Amino acid sequence: MAIRLGILGAGARGSDTYGRWAIKRPDRAAVAAVADPVPYRRDRLADAGTVPAAHRYADWRDLIADAEAIGLDAFVIALPDRLHLDAALAAIETGLPVLLEKPAATTAGDLEALASAARDRKARIWIGHVMRYQPFWIAIRRLVDSGAIGRLVTMRVEENIGFWHYAHSYVRGNWRNLATSSPMVLAKTCHDLDMIRWFAGESPASVASAGSLTYFRSENAPEGAPGHCLDGCPAADSCPFYAPRYYVEALADRDGWPVALLGDDTSPEGRLEALRAGPYGRCVFHSDNDVVDHQQTVVDFPGGLTATLSTSAFTGQNTRTVRLTGTAGEIAGNLRTGTFEVDLFSPAAVLPVLPGARIGQRFTRPPLGHRVFEIHAGPAEDEPSRGPQPPGGGAPDHRGHSGGDEALIDAFVTALEGGESAATDLEAALDSHRMAFAAERSRLERRTIPWEAM
Repeated sequence: MAIRLGILGAGARGSDTYGRWAIKRPDRAAVAAVADPVPYRRDRLADAGTVPAAHRYADWRDLIADAEAIGLDAFVIALPDRLHLDAALAAIETGLPVLLEKPAATTAGDLEALASAARDRKARIWIGHVMRYQPFWIAIRRLVDSGAIGRLVTMRVEENIGFWHYAHSYVRGNWRNLATSSPMVLAKTCHDLDMIRWFAGESPASVASAGSLTYFRSENAPEGAPGHCLDGCPAADSCPFYAPRYYVEALADRDGWPVALLGDDTSPEGRLEALRAGPYGRCVFHSDNDVVDHQQTVVDFPGGLTATLSTSAFTGQNTRTVRLTGTAGEIAGNLRTGTFEVDLFSPAAVLPVLPGARIGQRFTRPPLGHRVFEIHAGPAEDEPSRGPQPPGGGAPDHRGHSGGDEALIDAFVTALEGGESAATDLEAALDSHRMAFAAERSRLERRTIPWEAM
């Protein structure tokens, strides 16, 4: 029998990620109820899932109150960040499993309140850390666990946001302002911090971080730039962030994320109308954004691992790159292409079996001729429908976190079908949030934060 889901929040994540997955697999899951205050978003998902009118809610509280009457099996919480805690606490009280979008909470105090409630109620909560489910990271984790590169010593993750994606989400979008969302190190990079924590296998000893909002400020606006791009901007031809160029021209063949966020009418005319007065048409130098546009974080672990996380708005690709060094080898990869190279230092080293991964080129590096393997794990970037891609893979990620989104909701439903507990340890998953809070505190206080101080 299909798992009956109550979806709280019918925006991009609730509708296009989790809702769509369930609708495509009616034998496994069903969208049984939807809550969203915006009618067209609520009805778009509910209509696609044939949800009865009585099970469409403007207020998520009413959906949770009716959970037993509806016959729900689980909740998916994909509300705005600031509502996650209240919705999660209410859902926990019902005893039903919860898939909770990240961030789980937007303050350190709220996070500990959630952790305490989950422990007390023995709640089954999955945090939306999709990177744990990406084939790319799974293959690298298996490689590290095999001991092929020896003991892990350093881990460097680069979160290359992409200049267009940063402008969409962190200057014009829902995550632009601390008062209504959360620090970017939490909103964007708790995924990366979760990866670091996952590979470390322990909580940190200390966290240090630095960064600021440097460029997307009013003093950097071109002379005469208006509040909205379509109000006669004199820099329209040269500005990389001119909104119509992205939403109307570059994404002309798309009507899902991010275009769907403009409004119900995704025709060229509808898009232009939305950009004339809506948030996504604002000049990037005249918005109410205050989150950082670059940040560097260093995390030290008791076992000796040192990890760095570099985040920047000013990149030409929307991807993550990673480099792990061990006492017997090195791994360097690019999530966008799904490809990584493995250097094995010892002539006797053995490359483990990596299910689902494909070995490409094999070669040696001077001066000692140690072996190098190129491995591909995950969806191929150069899909036939897209044609050839530039070196390194240049397309933006409009496909669901490189396979992680579908893998996460699949694992959630699979666990419910089998009556399993959470796939990941909740405390370990929440450590990524604690690391983010420590990083933001370090950035503001300009000092290293010991873990015990958190």
